[in-house]
Amino acid sequence: MTLWLLVLSFGIHVHTAAKQGEDGTARLDSLLNGLWVDGTSSDELTTSLPLGPRPFFEEPQRFVNLTAQAGALVVLHCKVNDLTDRTSVSWLRRRGARLDLVSVGLEVYSSDTRYSVHFDQLNDWQLHLKPAAELDDGPYECQVSSHPPLVHTVYLTIVVPELEILDERGQPTKNKFYNSGSTIELKCVISKVPQPTQFIIWNHGTNILNYDITRGGISVKTDIVSDGAKSRLFIANASPADSGNYTCSLGEMAATSILVHVLNGETPAAMQHGGSGRSRSVRLTHMIVQLGVSWLVINVR
Repeated sequence: MTLWLLVLSFGIHVHTAAKQGEDGTARLDSLLNGLWVDGTSSDELTTSLPLGPRPFFEEPQRFVNLTAQAGALVVLHCKVNDLTDRTSVSWLRRRGARLDLVSVGLEVYSSDTRYSVHFDQLNDWQLHLKPAAELDDGPYECQVSSHPPLVHTVYLTIVVPELEILDERGQPTKNKFYNSGSTIELKCVISKVPQPTQFIIWNHGTNILNYDITRGGISVKTDIVSDGAKSRLFIANASPADSGNYTCSLGEMAATSILVHVLNGETPAAMQHGGSGRSRSVRLTHMIVQLGVSWLVINVR
């Protein structure tokens, strides 16, 4: 086949050069080059044409796990080397047997506006998701359109923070009673936070206590622990004006509340029943006094 093409090329080349000149020769040479490729077997073509670089993932593992907290920015990495003009990088979300296309190159095709794609100079095709939600759990695939296709999977686990308010004895409660003049002491325990990057905020109603300099006597102390944080709130010389709803929150991700009652010479039972409770107590005392007087009168007679 090769010898036949060479003979044919030489014959046509000589014949055409005499009739059309050098321009015709150039066109025929181009045509013969095409015939050479078409007429060459696959083994000959592989041997004659050098193979270019093929894309590959920089990450040696094809499956990685990533844990992030709800409400935070999640960045999925896919580092691909030796990409060509004919190959592209896509992100897909796998839901069982179904694959949902998220992006191709730098274009986002998902209707979810929380997705965005960023390209780093180190060949890192990053898929950003913000804010992350608990329903975002699952595998995400970075695919390279090579032959055969390359697939890198990131399994995303979203952790939802848990918050709980404890009293000074370490007991969880939703209602707490203090005497006027005492110190309000509350502790907020935050767990299941792999990367505590948000500030812990204490609120009394709509007032932020962390930066309250008008009330005075307010102290907030926060300690970061391995899987979360612990924050303590102290309010000295409490008064009935300090009663109300107290909230401990972790940014906009999670929050929990407690109702505080500051008693001004009253008992917790009287506070729970309000004025009607106090009036019933007064009536009961009056009846007891009347019964006592009646008993004395009977015995005297």
